Amino acid sequence: MEILVTIGYICICVLMFSLAIAIHEFGHFIVALKLGLNVERFSIGFGPAIWKKTWRGVEYRLSWIPLGGYVSIPDVDPEGTKALEGAKGEGGAEVSAAPAKSRIPAWKELVVAVAGPAMNIVLAVVLALVLAAVPSARFGERLAKIDLVLEGSAAEKAGVLPGDQVIKVGDHEVRTWTEMQTEVQITDCQETDFTILRGEETLVLKITPERDAVSGACLIAAASTNGVRTSAWMPDSNPLKQLAWDAGSIFRALKGLVTPKEMKATSKALGGPILIAESIYGAVRRDIWDGLGFLRFLNVNLAVLNLLPIPVLDGGLILFALIAIVFRRRVPDKIVGMLSMVFMYLLLGLMGLLVVRDSMRSWRIHHYDPSKEPAAQEVPATTNALENADQDAEGR
Repeated sequence: MEILVTIGYICICVLMFSLAIAIHEFGHFIVALKLGLNVERFSIGFGPAIWKKTWRGVEYRLSWIPLGGYVSIPDVDPEGTKALEGAKGEGGAEVSAAPAKSRIPAWKELVVAVAGPAMNIVLAVVLALVLAAVPSARFGERLAKIDLVLEGSAAEKAGVLPGDQVIKVGDHEVRTWTEMQTEVQITDCQETDFTILRGEETLVLKITPERDAVSGACLIAAASTNGVRTSAWMPDSNPLKQLAWDAGSIFRALKGLVTPKEMKATSKALGGPILIAESIYGAVRRDIWDGLGFLRFLNVNLAVLNLLPIPVLDGGLILFALIAIVFRRRVPDKIVGMLSMVFMYLLLGLMGLLVVRDSMRSWRIHHYDPSKEPAAQEVPATTNALENADQDAEGR
């Protein structure tokens, strides 16, 4: 029976992730149709088709590489579509693309490109409103207040005491336990100033987090045990605060990726499809409302990431359209195609690296046997900052 239950949860997770992708592509699709553009294909996934069906002149398909999806709109991005589908179609035939870039106004390209992320935001808003209206949905943020300091831990060595509240890690202010965890990971286990509120006194303690051999996470090995059950995806019942938290999380990660001293640590903390799958599975198994909270968070993240000015992503199309509008000259299709192909391979390569790294981390965590460790090291293995943010007692 447990196997059937697990399969059921997995199916729910697949449907939820597919919904986030499908709603994004539907935004491109419906706006392109409304603008009278030529739409050839609507695909969930990349590469060769697992299943396909043509209806009213549009081919709908499920493809083998489940890392996203696309709508083939030659009027908007003929060369970019080639990059996504490959230079050859099925059976080795050349993929045709009408040279329509000169026929449609650049503003139409801009509107179609924006429509995908906009639909993700629309879905996120709907989910936030639904969650706010559900009486049984549990909201709340745990303050970064420490109730337990493990013996021999980095926190104890630095002089942290039960009752201390962390208000700043390095130069970044923190209020909640999740925010503190995130900043601890970005320290990359280097000595960092922790600003502590102890009663009425404010202290600055230098703490060097220790790297967990199982998960690779940076830990100070202090815990919150106040019994408040919270979820990282359910910060507040106010829909605007939910969405603000989602956006703030992704912008903090992006800031870390472009900040030289944080770049390395932030890249280590990033997760790929496996981490996303584990997170959504864990959220759904805990509570269906937690699962919807993660789906809301995922949609906001997809919207923001797709707006980055990178060829193949919507932000790249927006950039090319803005260039055409401002300078009244289009970027040549061959250059667009070349850039799309290069960045497609870069993104797929990055995704592959994340899959390998996540797989190794997941294997270590699920095969960890504390009985084989020395007694002094028998501390429960923990994962990264976001994964454990919703646990009842968290060791950091």
